[in-house]
Amino acid sequence: MSDDGDQRGNLLMLSGDTVLATGKRGVFHGVLEELARHFDRIDVISPRPDGPVTTRDLFENVRLHPASGGRTAQVGHILSTARALLAERSYRIATSHDYGTFYNGRAAVRLKREFGLPFLSEIHHVPGHPRPASFRERIEKFLCRVWVRTAAKEAAAIRVVNRVEAKEVLASFGVPDDRIRVIPSLYLDLDVFRPREVEKTFDVVVVGRLVANKRFDLVIDALGRLRKMGREVTLLLVGTGPLEGDLLAAAERHGVRGQVTHERFLPTVDDLATAYARSRMLVCASTSEGGPRVTCEAMACGTPVVTTPVGIMTELVRDGENGLFFGWDAAELAERIEAVLDDPARAAAMGTAGREAVRPFERVAMIRNYAEELHRLAAEARG
Repeated sequence: MSDDGDQRGNLLMLSGDTVLATGKRGVFHGVLEELARHFDRIDVISPRPDGPVTTRDLFENVRLHPASGGRTAQVGHILSTARALLAERSYRIATSHDYGTFYNGRAAVRLKREFGLPFLSEIHHVPGHPRPASFRERIEKFLCRVWVRTAAKEAAAIRVVNRVEAKEVLASFGVPDDRIRVIPSLYLDLDVFRPREVEKTFDVVVVGRLVANKRFDLVIDALGRLRKMGREVTLLLVGTGPLEGDLLAAAERHGVRGQVTHERFLPTVDDLATAYARSRMLVCASTSEGGPRVTCEAMACGTPVVTTPVGIMTELVRDGENGLFFGWDAAELAERIEAVLDDPARAAAMGTAGREAVRPFERVAMIRNYAEELHRLAAEARG
């Protein structure tokens, strides 16, 4: 229910989240906590969780509906669950988190045709843009091209989370401007992600899934280059994923394994914010991102960032003023790392300017904006 007591209707979310139902509190948990204030009820249909289901109800008016089968059966799970829900209540609009084989979107199209339920197709990340990290990403980008052409006809609109992907990618895919909504997904709790008076114990921090598009191998390579130049740079590596063993083996080969502290998981967002604050800089080496969220979280903590020109970074970062860019080259990254370490006063100034740059993405205001866009689209779709 909304803060002002008005009845705002119900929201159906077709999600890719595999964490909530296991009791873990990730980013989506925080989004739902605030979004629940703007709707009477939210039902979330999601894939099979990565672990046993421990909860199905959140915040009194949010209900989780995780699948029990695999991804190949997900369209059927969405349709059967949604039909049962629609027999009990109406929904103003649905959201469809669209990626991979676009099973959420395919189900959303069928629900729209069967029940007249409008939906917002949400593209949080276009794989392979601005550059692919693997052949698989090339395929995923092609599938995205195919999907958005369908969504442009069927969805109330297509959501992207930064202007670059709206202008450079969806436009090149043939999606008309009036079918695109730029709704950032950076929901920063500035009371948590803030500067802290803690000792700097790491030179560099990187955070994320240990997968190909994050290019953490470039960071390891840069550390190796710096070591050969006589400079031992310490790294806090936070995350887990399929490339974990490869990255640690690369650190051994480059002779920097002793400089790398690996934390597979940090229990709370407060722990994550402290990790940013304990580091002299955050590095993002990704080849494609929607945000990236971790870079903006670090900026909110006053931690300088060195990043590739991905996602919303090209809109937020002013090179040399509130952060530094590099172009997917380990030697260039090594130079940027040295530049931050060698000039603490400049680094502090970049950190302060970085926090100001991300201040507009304060969590409550951004989720309110998201909710208002959903209500606006629902009203437009129903005439």
